Amino acid sequence: METVESVDVVVIGAGQAGLSSAYHLRRTGFEPDRDFVVLVHSPGPGGAWQFRWPSLTYGKVHGMHALPGMELTDAAPERPSSEVIAEYFDRYERTFDLRVRRPVDVRAVREGTDGRLLVETSAGTWSTRALINATGTWDRPFWPRYPGQETFRGRQSHTAQYPGPEEFAGQRVVVVGGGASGTQHLLEIARYAAATTWVTRRPPVFREGPFTEDVGRAAVALVEERVRQGLPPKSVVSVTGLPLNDAIREGLTDGTLDRQPMFDRITPSGVEWSDGRRLDADIILWATGFRAAIDHLAPLRLRQPGGGIRVEGTRAVADPRVHLVGYGPSASTIGANRAGRAAVRDIRRLLAKEQGAESVAA
Repeated sequence: METVESVDVVVIGAGQAGLSSAYHLRRTGFEPDRDFVVLVHSPGPGGAWQFRWPSLTYGKVHGMHALPGMELTDAAPERPSSEVIAEYFDRYERTFDLRVRRPVDVRAVREGTDGRLLVETSAGTWSTRALINATGTWDRPFWPRYPGQETFRGRQSHTAQYPGPEEFAGQRVVVVGGGASGTQHLLEIARYAAATTWVTRRPPVFREGPFTEDVGRAAVALVEERVRQGLPPKSVVSVTGLPLNDAIREGLTDGTLDRQPMFDRITPSGVEWSDGRRLDADIILWATGFRAAIDHLAPLRLRQPGGGIRVEGTRAVADPRVHLVGYGPSASTIGANRAGRAAVRDIRRLLAKEQGAESVAA
């Protein structure tokens, strides 16, 4: 029979949110392997950053915040962010002896016995008193469906598979999506492609001026309200707009960022609008974002009718043993740091209350 390991806390994921949570567990007296374990399916350190395209250099990364307890210093801006951050995360894991287990695929989290949760994985099963889910979104790229999509004779790709702009040389490319990735892809690809077309469902909103603390707080509050209602979270960027920097201004001026409304159907040779306008294309690049990777939590029935999980702070309202870090309002590097600390604080209170009840019962 399969053995079941028992711990107080299981952390799923080792990106910014998972490592921040593990750090705060360690700092408050939890021992790795004895009291908590960190499980991640990716092959190496770096979270989702290890999969980013080579042309996304560290100098182009917006808002990468250091992990708690260790600054990220002396990073060359021209180096790929995938290398810089993977090395930083690796150093962080070793410095704080977090003992991340990889690659481990978490298949399901379900109710166990004696008030515990069972975490079923490719490396065995863990019984735990509390769970920190820090799985992010990279594993759930969102592909919209449009009529005729299966008939397209060209290539369709997603930001999650973006190889860099050179792969689009001489091609007619349609980029779909009004977020930061879509604009970054366009500005890169335009130098190589035969032609580029940008389409979005809604007109893009460009933000002028600095991203102040007040602007950030207001944006996070809007995302937080959605998860309180049990709706799928939106990204913070979706409510703040795109920063109007020099590269964006240049793209608007030279026509690269001449946005077109969303097409209505896909044809074998390209795309088509309801007014009869057609466009031939070789590649459709879907820069349409990601969804939270939380399917493994399905046995716990945490989802609300609206499609999301109701969360207060980081705690799942339907199950106080489960915390979602890097979900909704904490889906940013600085937000993940704060959420990791908050989740550990709540879990410590939960476990202390349980121990108190056990002592009284004894």
